[in-house]
Amino acid sequence: MNPIDEVTQELQKIPWFQELKPEHLRQFAEISFLRHYKAGEVFFHEGDKQDYFYIVLSGRVALDLFIPHRGKIRFYTCEQWDNFGWSSVTPVVRTRTAGAVGVVDGIVIATDTDKLQALCDRDHDIGYLFMRRMVNVIASRLLVTRLQLLDMFAEPTETKTDE
Repeated sequence: MNPIDEVTQELQKIPWFQELKPEHLRQFAEISFLRHYKAGEVFFHEGDKQDYFYIVLSGRVALDLFIPHRGKIRFYTCEQWDNFGWSSVTPVVRTRTAGAVGVVDGIVIATDTDKLQALCDRDHDIGYLFMRRMVNVIASRLLVTRLQLLDMFAEPTETKTDE
């Protein structure tokens, strides 16, 4: 099986890709490839300008932030069909807002974000669907991060007793 057909076959298993027209699915597959990774392998560091967007097919990938005086803090672990590297798809930021490292050996779909942006610009139907999905991912990650930061920095409440 050729690499594009392999990627297409994997994309068809992911629920939100099932909404794509066959020609859109094929176009997405043409700008993507399967990448096998090992536990401990670093995909990127916070601040990098790497240009790939990833979808986890198997294994787990940890996302971390550097917090001054605390070091690296893991704030999310991506599992099957989760994606990461979305900040490289944004038109202005184009730098990583977190780091990513493999936790368990696995496979991801890696998509060239320059080509993805060009595809979305050429065909607004696929662009709309993709960006709608990314907004959901970004919103959920912000919520998870916010809750974890609140937990990290929360002051323990003191219990007052009457004397």
